[in-house]
Amino acid sequence: MKELAIAVYGREFNQSVIGYVVELFSYLRERNVQVYIYHDFHSFLKKLCKVDFKFKKFRSHKDLPKDISFMLSLGGDGTMLAAATLIKDSGIPIAGINFGRLGFLANISKNKIEEALDQILANQYQIQKRGLLQVETSDGTLVAGDNIALNDITVFRSDSSAMITVNAVLDNELLNSYWADGLIIATPTGSTAYSLSCGGPILMPGSGNFVITPISPHNLNVRPIVVSESMKLHLEIESRTEKYILSCDSKSYTLSTNTTLTISKAPFNINLIRLQNDQYFSILREKLLWGIDVRNY
Repeated sequence: MKELAIAVYGREFNQSVIGYVVELFSYLRERNVQVYIYHDFHSFLKKLCKVDFKFKKFRSHKDLPKDISFMLSLGGDGTMLAAATLIKDSGIPIAGINFGRLGFLANISKNKIEEALDQILANQYQIQKRGLLQVETSDGTLVAGDNIALNDITVFRSDSSAMITVNAVLDNELLNSYWADGLIIATPTGSTAYSLSCGGPILMPGSGNFVITPISPHNLNVRPIVVSESMKLHLEIESRTEKYILSCDSKSYTLSTNTTLTISKAPFNINLIRLQNDQYFSILREKLLWGIDVRNY
C-alpha cells in the first residue's frame, strides 16, 4: 500500500501548545504518514522540541509531490491565510488546527486532533471551495503569488495625519470617490473579518459576491456595497503624502499614489477541508456569537 503523504505548515507560536504538536506528529508516525514540513517551521520546532520523526522539507508547493493528500495548518486564522497563499493554485486541500484565538478558518480544536484526523484520513470530509481576490498594479510592483488574498485586499493611508481619497471605478463606471482612512475589498471568507468590524455585511461562502467597505469614511452616508465577483474594480488613490499602503491579507506594501490598482477574482479557488459536523451558521454562532442574546440565557 502506498504511503500517505501530507504537508504541514506553521509559524512561530506560544510554547504552551508544544504538547499538542508532539501529539500530532506522534499520531502521524503511528499511522506511517510521510510528512513534508515547511522549512522555516521545521527550524522553529527544532529549537523547542525533539520529535523522533523523519521529515521532508519544502519551501513552496512546487517542492511537494503531485499526490500530496492535504496540508495541515498549525496555528490561528492568520496562519491559515498564509498557508492558502503558499499553496496558491495547486489545488491541495487544507485543514487548520487552531492554536490561536478565534479559529474561524482554522476550526479544528487542538483538543480534538486525533478525532479530526481520524475523519480526514478516512475521507469523511467535504471540500469547500473558497474564492480569492487578486490585485494588479499599474507599475508591476507585485509578483505573481504575492498579489492574492483569501480574506481581503485593503488600501490604507500611510500615516495618521490625513485621510486619503480612493477613486473607485467598477466595470468602467464610477462607483464612488471615498474620502476615508481606507477601503476594504473582501471575499465572503473575509466578510467576517476586518470588513465586518467596519460595518460590512456577512456574505455566505459560494454566494458569488464581494463586499466593498470604507474604513472610517468622512461622509457618513457612504455604506458598504455588495458587488458581483465577476466585476473588475479599478482604484486610484490620492494622498497628501503621495503614498499609501496596500494589504493582501497579512502582506503589506507601501506604494506611490502614481500606482493604480485593478482588483478582480483570482482564476483559482482554495479548497478547505470541512468535517461532517462543520456547519457554517453554527460556526458563526459559536465563534462570533452571531445572533446570541444573553437575555435568553
